Amino acid sequence: MLRLNALDIRKGEFRLSGTADIKAGARVAVIGPSGAGKSTLLEAIAGFQPLDSGKILWRSDDLTARAPGKRPIAMLFQDGNLFPHLTVAQNAGLGINPNRKLTPDEMKTVEVAISRVGLSGMEGRKPAELSGGQQSRAALARVLVQQRDLLLLDEPFAALGPALKAEMLDLVKEIVAERNITLLMVSHDPDDARRITDEVLLIAEGKLHPPAPTADTLDNPPAALREYLGT
Repeated sequence: MLRLNALDIRKGEFRLSGTADIKAGARVAVIGPSGAGKSTLLEAIAGFQPLDSGKILWRSDDLTARAPGKRPIAMLFQDGNLFPHLTVAQNAGLGINPNRKLTPDEMKTVEVAISRVGLSGMEGRKPAELSGGQQSRAALARVLVQQRDLLLLDEPFAALGPALKAEMLDLVKEIVAERNITLLMVSHDPDDARRITDEVLLIAEGKLHPPAPTADTLDNPPAALREYLGT
């Protein structure tokens, strides 16, 4: 279980607080009005945003003071963060070793990840030679090689067209199910949440609310979410 225990996050005038428990293997959409703190929450879980108080625990292991690279967490940002001068294989390999010096076994891990995201035969291409959807797949391959228990998605597919975005979301759903990965996904689109998540973690008015079933939350949204959804 991922436990967000009495979190208090402050950035200037912004404040987010609350407690939430997320079951291992759950697929959770982080949803709420613009500026509510969805990305900030993911950054705090990953270790990029410090807490003013509270704790982040994974399977009773306290992650609060750990550096980002020491947490069992992989995070995929909005722009994918691919290096333009590196190939698909080299970009993926960065998830294992930033120095790009990989053992034969690690190179095999990269090969398997690239195949899993559907880019076999494109290992030697650079990002400029890939479509937007292929770039998203390459970024996902780099996440997979890290073999972490938790995957955080900060709208990495937002720039894709509807069909490509749906394709990527379905791929993520398949992979997290295969590997029993716990997924937290920031979403501004209720259809994305319905497509691949079981629960919704609502952030609104400075509060982090406990997870609730996706369909129930979106079919009968609380007042804090109703205006944002336009229902």
